Amino acid sequence: MPPVTRRLTVVADLAFEVEVPGRDVVRGRIHGRGRQLRLEVDRPDLFAGRADAAAVRVVADGLARRGLTVRVMQGPTHLITLGDTRGPWWQRRATGSRHIRLGSVRGAWTSGRARLRRDVDPVLPDGALVPSSTMFPIVPTFVRRSRRRVTTTHDPARGGSPRLVLVEKDNPRGERQPVYWLTEEVTTLGSGADCTVRLPDLRALHVEIVHDEKDEYVVRSHHPDTRVNGSRVRTQILRTGSRLEVGRWTLAYSREEHADHGRPFGGRIGGELGHQQPQPPRRRLQADDPQETS
Repeated sequence: MPPVTRRLTVVADLAFEVEVPGRDVVRGRIHGRGRQLRLEVDRPDLFAGRADAAAVRVVADGLARRGLTVRVMQGPTHLITLGDTRGPWWQRRATGSRHIRLGSVRGAWTSGRARLRRDVDPVLPDGALVPSSTMFPIVPTFVRRSRRRVTTTHDPARGGSPRLVLVEKDNPRGERQPVYWLTEEVTTLGSGADCTVRLPDLRALHVEIVHDEKDEYVVRSHHPDTRVNGSRVRTQILRTGSRLEVGRWTLAYSREEHADHGRPFGGRIGGELGHQQPQPPRRRLQADDPQETS
């Protein structure tokens, strides 16, 4: 079956500048409403070179899948159309895509002249900078047999920037909350001089945050009134959003979802009530550490 086309409606009015090293600044504006947008640029030849041809085709194909069309203009001249359009067969031999249509002789001349230059570096980013796609549909689902190929959140050890953020109720607006990065195997909290995080009115050693062999961060309490999410604990695995209460202090634990092993596949598919597929067994996290095994 052919892939389902997702048609979007867009409202855009964005002016931009692109600074190309060693060349002039390129200025442009993209605007429009509905499924047809207009891109006006003052130096279109910088984006039409041989090095950027593959990136332009990817953009055109992506626009076509979403039912969008972008008409590229230089002043009053229509140069090229990308997206939900059909280029004639004789143009496809030059553009390499059915979703690129030359709009004028000047557009063909600009593209052809730029592609003859072989010493020009690419301007457009490659696919490595494109963010991952959003799960579709984005509504809660209880489907147990997902057809989407999913990945794992078993990130290399200490991935995802694990940290504790001090929650200050009287913190002035606009000021940053203190952040304590969990970079050690054992992070100690207390009032003692040798503690990693020193906070007044606590025991000399109040709590330890231990990075265990499963790449989890675990609270180990040295005080009976240590709480995580309001409940007294002796040992407790921290998850993103957990609130650690020690004495009069509250700290929020945070770790990016791609490395928080409690969040299947970088986030819950279909919301908290959706069916969650189990992750595959943890494989070796670091090739240079033989002890990090599944």
